[in-house]
Amino acid sequence: MQNTVKFEHKSLYFSSLGCSKNLVDSQVMLGHLGLDGFQITHEPETAEVIIVNTCSFIEAAKMESIETILDYADYKNPEIGNCKALVMSGCMAQRYAQDLEDSMPEVDMFIGTGEYNKIVPLLKAFEEGRLEKKSFVEIPKFIHTEFDPRVNTSPGYMAWLKISEGCNRNCTFCIIPTIRGRLRSRSIESLVSEAKVLAESGVKELNLISQDFSDYGVDFSREQKKKNGENPEIYKLLSALSNIDEIEWLRIFYFYPDDLTEDVMDLMGKSEKITKYLDMPIQHFSDSVLKRMNRRATGELIKQKIKKLREKVPGIILRTSVIVGFPGETQEDFDSLLDGIKESRFNHLGVFKYSDEEGTPALKLGPKVEQDIIDERFEIIYEAQKQIARELNQEYIGKTIDVLIEGPHEETELLLQGRHQGQAPDIDGKVIINDGQASVGDIVKVEITEVLDYDLLGRIISQ
Repeated sequence: MQNTVKFEHKSLYFSSLGCSKNLVDSQVMLGHLGLDGFQITHEPETAEVIIVNTCSFIEAAKMESIETILDYADYKNPEIGNCKALVMSGCMAQRYAQDLEDSMPEVDMFIGTGEYNKIVPLLKAFEEGRLEKKSFVEIPKFIHTEFDPRVNTSPGYMAWLKISEGCNRNCTFCIIPTIRGRLRSRSIESLVSEAKVLAESGVKELNLISQDFSDYGVDFSREQKKKNGENPEIYKLLSALSNIDEIEWLRIFYFYPDDLTEDVMDLMGKSEKITKYLDMPIQHFSDSVLKRMNRRATGELIKQKIKKLREKVPGIILRTSVIVGFPGETQEDFDSLLDGIKESRFNHLGVFKYSDEEGTPALKLGPKVEQDIIDERFEIIYEAQKQIARELNQEYIGKTIDVLIEGPHEETELLLQGRHQGQAPDIDGKVIINDGQASVGDIVKVEITEVLDYDLLGRIISQ
């Protein structure tokens, strides 16, 4: 039984690390804490409660999580700060809580990915000295609904909408099913209700996220199956969200190629609201590597889906991610990956170097690719994609496109910056505007006059 403390001002500092899905969890936590009277401070030295919602997807994310926690632990020193409760939540806590309890005594509480909705009663129990343990980590089963309070900390014109949690794919390199649990989909009614609230608050761009968009809804009942290769729940969800008047852009993330069906492609092609943008994780083009990754697609299937997408959704912008140096990746495998990238010509490509992750089946796979070869292959893919992106961006010169204004440019207030439909928040390039005025959240017509490696330059011609 720990000593009692008193949160006199209920001051809260919150740090959210990692992906947009983690950010939504953070926003729900903030909603619950706000209802209990906690006030957000942007100065950690004044906060009585400091919460870090962590990531542990790859080694770099784990190190960032640990370093962040240790930095904020300094504020428990009364000469430096006012922190009475330091909380680690999210993926790092879910994955390593027991080990971290022993190695990080500075942390007062560890909350897993399925327990974050309990933050208020747990803090009350901590304040009153009723906690008999530090870690609150179970098999993740919770997913928030429209009835959970949520503070949208993103710019007011956009929001992330989490349609499901967890994943059933079990790719051999991925720890996500372990730390996020099995697939849990939210109902269409729940998602539409939350989307309407976001729209009424001024949101124009809704970014639909999950671990696996293509499996949405297959867990609704034992009888729910993908019929004739199609998933009717996805079509119904996209159609329902498209009917919300205030939402102007709907963006889809993480739709796997093996489950991308023609009915969804047709809907994307005819919809005025679903952006002509798709994040479609492929990871590789070599069949042997894909098989060892436990991916359902083949290289040829991926190419067929890309071809069909471009036929049905003219002008579609494609983002994907690939891994170089997966165990057993031969030079022939790598050549297949490079050739596939050059043939497919993705607009946006994330390249990751394989690294062993404890708890994943790939840890036991071999032979391992030497690090200098992984580094070399990374650079080859990076340079090839840089050239592809530059060439694809050249096609925008002279065109007029819709751009969502985000505000002044990061480096100078003399310029504006925004994004077109083919640029997702945080991860893709920008449209830099050097002529014309508009307000944050406006969607304006911009004529593109110049191209940088990943950004476009242009002038506003109408609003």
